[in-house]
Amino acid sequence: MIQEVLDNLIKTDENPAVLKHRILELTRRYSRLVHGGNRPGYETNESRKIFSPGESGIPYAARVFNEDEVEAAVSSTLDFWLTLGSEGEKFEKQLAEFLSVKRSLLVNSGSSANLLAVSALSSPKLRDRRLLPGDEIITVAAGFPTTVAPIVQCGFVPVFIDIDPVTLNARTDQLEEAYNPGKTKAVLMAHTLGNPFDLSAVQDFCRKHNLWLIEDNCDALGSLYDGQLTGSFGDISTQSFYPPHHLTLGEGGAVNVVDNMLFKVIVESFRDWGRDCWCASGVDNTCCKRFGWQMGDLPEGYDHKFIYSHLGYNLKPLDIQAAIGLQQLKKLPDFIQARVDNWNYLRNGLNECSDFIDFCLPTHATSWNPGESFSWDNSGHQSNPSWFGFMLLVKPNAPFSKIELARQLDSKKIGNRMLFGGNLVRQPVFVQLAKDNPDAFRVVGDLEGSDRVMKDAMFIGTYPGMTREMLDYQIETIQGFCQCQSH
Repeated sequence: MIQEVLDNLIKTDENPAVLKHRILELTRRYSRLVHGGNRPGYETNESRKIFSPGESGIPYAARVFNEDEVEAAVSSTLDFWLTLGSEGEKFEKQLAEFLSVKRSLLVNSGSSANLLAVSALSSPKLRDRRLLPGDEIITVAAGFPTTVAPIVQCGFVPVFIDIDPVTLNARTDQLEEAYNPGKTKAVLMAHTLGNPFDLSAVQDFCRKHNLWLIEDNCDALGSLYDGQLTGSFGDISTQSFYPPHHLTLGEGGAVNVVDNMLFKVIVESFRDWGRDCWCASGVDNTCCKRFGWQMGDLPEGYDHKFIYSHLGYNLKPLDIQAAIGLQQLKKLPDFIQARVDNWNYLRNGLNECSDFIDFCLPTHATSWNPGESFSWDNSGHQSNPSWFGFMLLVKPNAPFSKIELARQLDSKKIGNRMLFGGNLVRQPVFVQLAKDNPDAFRVVGDLEGSDRVMKDAMFIGTYPGMTREMLDYQIETIQGFCQCQSH
C-alpha cells in the first residue's frame, strides 16, 4: 500500500518542488494520525489517546509537539544540508530576541552549553580576567551534575554553598563566606526547577568582587525575576533543549551571550574545534584577509580557517534540530503558561497534604495563598517561575518517607524524579575526587539544606502535555496516600 502511494507520487509529480509539497502534506497527515498523544494537554484533540488512570503512564516530562515540528524535520532532511546552517541561524536569532540578549549560539546539549560557558572563562582573550587552573567558582551543592562538572573538567575549583530547601536555590547569605580573595573568579548557578535564584543578591555580590556570572537557565526558559527573563542577567547563560525541557530539539542546547560580544567569539571558537576563524560552515573569507594573518608561531599568511586559538571541541547540533526548534519557539509562550497553570492546579489540589508535605515557594515569596497567589518578603523583588517540576518535600514528622511516596507513585505509573543528583558532594564521583585530591573542591558550612533535599525531596511533572485528567489523578493518588498513611 505504502509503496503504491509512493510509486503514484513519482509517476504524477516529476517537479521536485511539487513532489516535496506532496510529501510534506502526507507527513502532516501521518503525524496527526500517529502523534496525537504528544499534543499540548490544553488542546482538545480526538487523536489523543484516552487517559486511563492506573493504566496509562504519566511521565514527569515529555516531548510536546504536533505536525508542524514533524513537517519541519522532514523538510530540512529532504534539503539535506544537515550540519548547522540557515535554520540554525534563524533559531539563534529568534531565541536571542526572545531572551533580549545580544546573541545565542546553538550547541548539541545543555551540558555542552555549560562546558562551553565555563571553558570561555579560560580564554586568553579575556586578558587579566581569564581564569587560570586552580581558580575558584562558587556554585551550589544540590542540583544537576553537569552544572558543576565543567568547573572540574576545566581545571577550576568548585566551592559549594548550601541551598534553601523551600526555594531549592542558593543560600546567598553564604556567598561572602565562600569568597576567597584572589582565587574566586566567578559564580555559576542554576535556576532550580525553573525557580529563579536570588539574582539581586548574586548580582550585587558579583559586582562587588568583579566576578563573572553564569546562569544555568536550562530548567527555567520563560521564568521572570522582577519582570525580566532569567538567562538575561549574567555574563553568559545556558539552555537545554532535551525533551523534558521547555522546548525541545530532541537533543540540543544554547549558550546565550548577554551583553559582551567578546564571548560570542570565544564560545564559538570553543564550540567549533577551537579555531580562530569565525566563518560559518561552507563560508570562506568573512574577514577578507583569510591569508593575511600571523598568529602564534605560524608562518604569515597561514590559512585562517586552520588557525586555532583554543583547545576546543565540536559541539554543534544539526540544522534539522534547529528547524524543529523554530516551530517549538512559536509555541513557547503557551508552553510557559501551561507550566504555570499546571503548577498552580497541583498546588491548589494538594493543599490538604500540607501537614505532611512542604511545597516549593518562588524566591522572595514567604507563603502561598489559596487562589494562585503568594505573599512576598520586604526586599522589593519578586520571581515568577516557569516551573520545570512540582516539588514534594516530605516533612520530618510525616508518617511516611520520600522513598515510600515514590514507590506509591511508581506503582500508579506516575513519573517522579529526585532533585537530580541531590547533594553532589555525596555522589561517588565527588567522594573519589576528594580522595584523589583533597583540594579539588571546597565546601562552605554543613550543607544541611542540600542533605534535606537529597533525603526528603522529589518532584512530579508540570509539562504542557499534561491534561486535567492526568493532574487530577496525581492529586487523587497523593491525597489518598497521605490520608491512608495518617491513620
